Amino acid sequence: MPGVEFLLAALTPFHIALALAGVVAGTIVGSLPGLTATMAVAVLVPITFSMEPASALILMGAIYTGAIYGGAYAAILLNTPGTPSAIATTFDGYPMAKRGDGDLAVTLACIASVVGGMVGAAFLLGLSPPLAEIALAFGPVEYFWLAMFGLTLISALSENNLVKGLIGGCFGLLLSCVGVAEVSADIRLTFGSQTMLGGIEVVSALIGLYCIPVLIDLVATPDRHLQVAEKSRGTRLGEALRISWRNKWNLVRSSVIGTVVGILPGAGGSIAGLVSYSEARRSSKTPEEFGQGAPEGIQATESANNATVGGGFIPTLVLGIPGTPPDAVILGALLVQGVKVGPNLFTTESSIVFTFIYGLFLATILMLPAGLLIGRYAYRTIVTIPKAMLVPTVAFMTMIGSYSIRNSVSDVIIMIVLGIVGWILNRFGFSPSPIVLGLILGRIAEQGFVQGWTIGAATENLFGMFFGRPISMGIIAFIVFALAGPALMRRFKLRKESRLAD
Repeated sequence: MPGVEFLLAALTPFHIALALAGVVAGTIVGSLPGLTATMAVAVLVPITFSMEPASALILMGAIYTGAIYGGAYAAILLNTPGTPSAIATTFDGYPMAKRGDGDLAVTLACIASVVGGMVGAAFLLGLSPPLAEIALAFGPVEYFWLAMFGLTLISALSENNLVKGLIGGCFGLLLSCVGVAEVSADIRLTFGSQTMLGGIEVVSALIGLYCIPVLIDLVATPDRHLQVAEKSRGTRLGEALRISWRNKWNLVRSSVIGTVVGILPGAGGSIAGLVSYSEARRSSKTPEEFGQGAPEGIQATESANNATVGGGFIPTLVLGIPGTPPDAVILGALLVQGVKVGPNLFTTESSIVFTFIYGLFLATILMLPAGLLIGRYAYRTIVTIPKAMLVPTVAFMTMIGSYSIRNSVSDVIIMIVLGIVGWILNRFGFSPSPIVLGLILGRIAEQGFVQGWTIGAATENLFGMFFGRPISMGIIAFIVFALAGPALMRRFKLRKESRLAD
């Protein structure tokens, strides 16, 4: 375990100020729809070039941590994920806000984010080398099965209509096929349009499917979109702490899931949040409350997506393989400063890496007071602002966010079109969540399947490639359990009730 001198180095006034400033800046940027954590880090990276490597890492890690948490504000208060990692936060966050508990939901998200961030940083501090080996063990086939496991969540996101959920998921998979194929470079479903060659940008689609229908409904209905409490209840910290303690195992389990998913290059917080949400719903005693404003849903997703921060740094620092897109930006900044990442980093540059890890702990702790304060004013502003100001402001931010991803007007048009399609589908009972899930996981599944098939065919061991690898078999077991588990549990419950009745 690293010495106390690294902890003291992280606790200098300069590093504390950097961590606090990074968390605040990241939270504000992450709360704006379309301005992702990657963008928050990328925009502020030039500031770090004149700093010492440890200080630069602390600032970038704090920005990253704050941005992941900041995405919960828009998810809870506007039903629009501020970042892709906050997709699953909308499932229960917005229903809580609609019934007047938005302040409690924001506080629960803050506490869960702190817990997840601490768990991820603890894994980074104590288990970096062995966990990095897990990331190396994942090949194309494992990513394919992981995407398949993610697609089983459609049943949990279908809002009691599995058929419509499956149709939405297939529509999302179809959208993921637009443009140039990941492996073969075939051009598909572009209908001769040069604009569609780049495919459907995920964040733009996310904003369109979630935000535009909300804006249309805001304009169409005279009532406020959120209930207003008769008197201010503050942050409701005590109530949130009691709920968090009652669901402590959910927080710990989701944080571990987020850390493990975070170390897998390319997986990211969106998959971690969806997987942890599904697991929380499966293990809950009241699964029927999920999607209706269950605090456990918010806690699962927010603890998981913040745990990916520490988890993503494990392959980044140990192997030089970015675990998430923001990690790729941070890795580039380290290379500019002449820091060579790799297994020897923890010995040759121990003062840098361990000071940074303690700084990540510091930033996570500072996220609690900063997040509660910003969240309180964000909630009050969103609740009280007139619709005549709210709708144009949010619409402007969605357009800026969609345009800034690739500096493309086409992405803005795609966002608007998908938003109108999403609003129409909502009228017929189709949820946007399965569509987004299919869009995100479709590319991962396709790339893993094609690469796995190619390798298996070349080695004349196609069956063994997909069904003979230990990690693949473990994921397949989880898939079978996720699909068959609820039905078996219902049958067991009915049989038990019938025995008691006899």
